[in-house]
Amino acid sequence: MAYVIFLIPCLVLSIDFAFSCQNADDFVGASSPGDIIIGGLFAVHSEMLHPEEDPIKPVIQNCAGFEIQVFLQTLAMIHAIETINNSTLLSGVTLGYEIYDTCAEVTKAMASALRFLSKFNSSEDAVEFKCNYSDYIPRVKAVTGASYSEVSMAVSRLLALQLIPQEVILTSNATTGTVVSPASSAEILSDKIRFPSFFRTIPSDFHQTRAMTRLICESGWNWIGVIATDDDNGRFALESFGVQAMANNVCIAFKEMLPAYLSDSTFHTKVDNAIEKIVKETRVNVIVVFMRQFHVLKLFKKAIERNVNKIWIASDNWSAAVKISTIPNIRQLGTVVGFGFKSGDVSSFQEFLRNLHEKPTENNKFLREYIMLLSICAHLEYHDFQTCIANQSQDDLLENDGSKPQIWRDDFLNANVEPGFIHSTILAVYAIAHAIKGQCKDRDCKDPSAFTPWELLEELKKVIVIDDDKEVKFDSNGDMSTSYDVLLWKEIDGHMEIITMAEYDAEKGGFIFEDEEKKKDFLALKKVQSTCSQHCRPGQVKKVTESPHTCCYECIYCPENHYSNQTDMDYCYRCNNKTYWAPINSSTCYRKTIYFLAWTDWFAIFLLLLSAFGVVLVLSVCVIFTKNLDTPVVKASGGLTVCYIILFSHFLIFLSTVFFIDVPTEFKCKTRQALFGISFTLCISCILIKSLKILLAFSFDPKLQNFLKCMYKPIPTVVTCTGIQVIICTFWLIFNTPFVNQNFSIPRAIILECNEGSIVAFGIMLGYIAALAFICFIFAFKGRKLPENYNEAKFITFGMLIYFIAWIVFIPVYATTFGKYLPAVEIIVVLISNYGIFCCTFLPKCYIIIYKQETNTKSAFLKMVYTYSSKSAGSVAVSQVSLDSKSSSLQATITEPCKIENDSVNGNCHFPVPRQPLIKGKVLPKNVTRSMVRKRVSSI
Repeated sequence: MAYVIFLIPCLVLSIDFAFSCQNADDFVGASSPGDIIIGGLFAVHSEMLHPEEDPIKPVIQNCAGFEIQVFLQTLAMIHAIETINNSTLLSGVTLGYEIYDTCAEVTKAMASALRFLSKFNSSEDAVEFKCNYSDYIPRVKAVTGASYSEVSMAVSRLLALQLIPQEVILTSNATTGTVVSPASSAEILSDKIRFPSFFRTIPSDFHQTRAMTRLICESGWNWIGVIATDDDNGRFALESFGVQAMANNVCIAFKEMLPAYLSDSTFHTKVDNAIEKIVKETRVNVIVVFMRQFHVLKLFKKAIERNVNKIWIASDNWSAAVKISTIPNIRQLGTVVGFGFKSGDVSSFQEFLRNLHEKPTENNKFLREYIMLLSICAHLEYHDFQTCIANQSQDDLLENDGSKPQIWRDDFLNANVEPGFIHSTILAVYAIAHAIKGQCKDRDCKDPSAFTPWELLEELKKVIVIDDDKEVKFDSNGDMSTSYDVLLWKEIDGHMEIITMAEYDAEKGGFIFEDEEKKKDFLALKKVQSTCSQHCRPGQVKKVTESPHTCCYECIYCPENHYSNQTDMDYCYRCNNKTYWAPINSSTCYRKTIYFLAWTDWFAIFLLLLSAFGVVLVLSVCVIFTKNLDTPVVKASGGLTVCYIILFSHFLIFLSTVFFIDVPTEFKCKTRQALFGISFTLCISCILIKSLKILLAFSFDPKLQNFLKCMYKPIPTVVTCTGIQVIICTFWLIFNTPFVNQNFSIPRAIILECNEGSIVAFGIMLGYIAALAFICFIFAFKGRKLPENYNEAKFITFGMLIYFIAWIVFIPVYATTFGKYLPAVEIIVVLISNYGIFCCTFLPKCYIIIYKQETNTKSAFLKMVYTYSSKSAGSVAVSQVSLDSKSSSLQATITEPCKIENDSVNGNCHFPVPRQPLIKGKVLPKNVTRSMVRKRVSSI
């Protein structure tokens, strides 16, 4: 139904020659006189028609595809100039304009630029050749436009070529024309060497592509497609986006370039190929589009036919295009998120549009054409009306002869207002006006030759414009530092509306949300997945596959003692193996458990109870011996002083086990071995003296007697033996002292332990104690046959054996044990050896004191000693008799035992040898008298 209207112009015989270019004035689309003329370049039509005749002649052709949004930009420029002329900004100096249609073609824009460069008030439109353009006054002082970067580049180069002399020293001020663009965003236009006279009131594509990349990264996408037009604008945008994407680990799955012109014979084929690529790449759900509006229109119509549903990221060229957002079934395409220029207050312009029907059309062919389009298409529905206007060519339009009613569509114009573009256009005109104001302070600008364009250029660099109560100005690149609006195409009440979802701050590089509802819309985008591979979770790491893209990878687990704490990490971090550990597939490191033999450990409690019981035993024995100080058993033990010293050393040994438990410290590590070593040495030294004394008392061997007399010096011996151990421990603590060590041999734990510092010193200390114990053992072994109830040497011998066994077993166990129970091994050995010596030394005596009190008297003790002495003397006598009879061939017979009563001998005793002193009928050895026996007994 909608396409029936396309047949109407075919029935018309007359052609509107008003749109044909017969001379230079016919070339102007809209104009108005003024003291200072500003040029305008806008792509009011989307394409230029190509001639069908052959050969092709260099004739400027008519255009087709009326662009409402661009038409509105021309009206915005006219509105801004009229507003300035009606104000006091320029103090009576009026602005005029000449606006040309580029038809989105560089060639036609170049023709317009040539007219701008023609000399002011010249009868011809030819550009005069000069070697120096410093005083040259062209037709216009400044140009606003063009809408597309590719056109702006060509125009700017042409203007710069004419305005830059051959002498390089004049490049900074040899400018005779200025281009102020409201819509060309290509990043290359910021290059002031190639485009010295180019300014723009919008951000460059650098900020736009960075904003797009930021949106993609925050949404968790890294596998996207890009479609762009094959022109300068598309290529530069694609290059800038590619750099930003690479820097942020975003991969471009495919790039499709569409011909820049719809008239290209391959255009529809390229569009079909692009759609096929989108459908084929099922993992690509986000498409970035750098294209002109009419390209997007064709692409989307094809995509709707193929039921393509993606997220489309729109560039500033079409992000706010109403004619695209109103395509039937546009919602089937998915979600459109775009970046548009920051919009300002355009209410005055909307009021201007409402009164547009009152404006004259004599000098505005664009307005006249729009009125004619209204006559043809006004009866159609909204979208069909828009399609009708876009598909009319200038050759198809009729002069309105009144046969068709003119229906003014205010709603249509206001609905197509893109605030960003309108605001940028008005801002560009005001920037030029402020620069003119600066030049006209001391000049009569009623005269067009009052200043040259290159002087206006220098003034424009310093212009500050108040926009929305904010000061905006051009930077060194000729760009205005404005922000972007993040636009979302959202269906509301059955209609697709373009809303501002957020603001992108170009300086800070972040998004600013007006309210939580719009932030929810932004977060909803993250639900869509567009990745080549699934995101690697924390604890995993990316492993690159054979794909050339870094976004295509496999996820593998981090190995043990490694971790990753973010998604899609390229490598795992290594834990500090000394203090931290991590299992496989870990997202963090865990502090290693610190192990030591704590007070609360059940085994430590058991050992402490044993030590405490030993202390109780020591104190109990001390009390028992103190109460029985004058008894023979205590006296036979060396007296209270020696017993106290030995008991004190046992107490210190038991106490030393406390330093093996709980958190090791430098003090504990140094104290525990030294305290144990010195205490044990003191104990063994005292027992050694006791063994010597007993052996000295009951030995009847003269040679042994002499040796024991030389050895038996109690105090010097104890001091010397203990002092040597003190010296050993002192040297140990000074030169290689024990210290706290962290043992990392267990993978997930740190064992706090005492490092002995020097194993040699530790071995010398233990070896010295073993040497003393061995000597003590020898002496005690020789005295093992003392009186039974008082035979301390026998128990000392047994105690030394326990000591040797314990420490011999300790050495291999200690060398092969590690962990927190290593100190417990030494505690056990200390307790066993200490308990063995203590029990063998004191418990038999305590048993006699408590349970055998009848034997703990002087008479009983003497009787036992005499019995032992008589037995010893008898054995010695028999041995002597046997020797003598062998030498004299005599035998001695003892018919019956001799008895001793009050030191007298009764009975018949036959001695073949000279009579000697007798004890209990036994012959005492030579040189042994009864007084000697009594003396020895008293010394025990």
